[in-house]
Amino acid sequence: MRQLRSELPALLLLGALALAPFVGFGEGYVLTLLARAMILAMAAVALSLLVGGAGLVSMGHAAMMGFGAYAVVILDDARIVEAHVVLPVAILAAAGFALVTGAVAVRTSGVHFIMITLAFGQMAFFTATSLAGYGGDDGYTLYARNTVAGGRLLENKLAFHYVCLGALTASWLLCRMLLASRFGRVLRAVKGNPMRAQALGFDPYPYRLTAYVIAGAIGGAAGFLFANAAEFVAPAYISWQRSGELLFMVILGGLSGLHGALLGALGFVLLEEWLSHQWEHWRILFGVLLILAVLFLPNGLSGIPGQVAKGFRRG
Repeated sequence: MRQLRSELPALLLLGALALAPFVGFGEGYVLTLLARAMILAMAAVALSLLVGGAGLVSMGHAAMMGFGAYAVVILDDARIVEAHVVLPVAILAAAGFALVTGAVAVRTSGVHFIMITLAFGQMAFFTATSLAGYGGDDGYTLYARNTVAGGRLLENKLAFHYVCLGALTASWLLCRMLLASRFGRVLRAVKGNPMRAQALGFDPYPYRLTAYVIAGAIGGAAGFLFANAAEFVAPAYISWQRSGELLFMVILGGLSGLHGALLGALGFVLLEEWLSHQWEHWRILFGVLLILAVLFLPNGLSGIPGQVAKGFRRG
């Protein structure tokens, strides 16, 4: 019963996204917005695995998405557009980058880990800007979205909505399964007290590196979907600002569970979109609201029901 209660918020969110096209949110523009939110939620869930599960606060997670997106670009330029080829390449490219950089970064922790991942992310960003053959600073426009078995399934907005929802659900289930397994228990033990975990015979390094690579692979899949959603890829997708946004989504939603990353990503994207239509200088107000959320919602958006219940009990 307790396990079902902890999973209920994520199940409700995923169920709401499944029903959204049939309850007034089926317009093309809205579906595009929800697809973007779900793709970023995928990356946020992967980052939540690192932050909440392993205590690794990465400021280079957008680079994982960038590697997946640029894999789509490079293959598109070579006229290789079949999803069953492009998607595995995108995942492997991001996982490979995570393995190489993580082999160094995971040996550190705390602020040192943050700065190393930031440095690797910026290296990826400047590498992307130097790729003149793929647009450089100006970015690259895809010829078309990737095909599925020769068909144009991903060009249908409703179908793409459910592809993104399926990918998000699979990512959440994978991360949830990992955290509930022996692997996840060791990760949390290492996060809580690395020295005690070592004394019990668990070397933190391979566990943390594995989690980092898995998060990178999920980020690569998100990058594949993001490239197809926008049909355009630019170095800005890899910038430290995007990594900061992903990290803020995780914090905004709450670190109490993976459902926080889902809620944080959806809330971040929808609030950003709504404010942009209300005021020319909306970023000022957006920043103020995010600061207030951090100050007055210590457990994130997912902690609001608990805070309300606590307030009623006091009253």
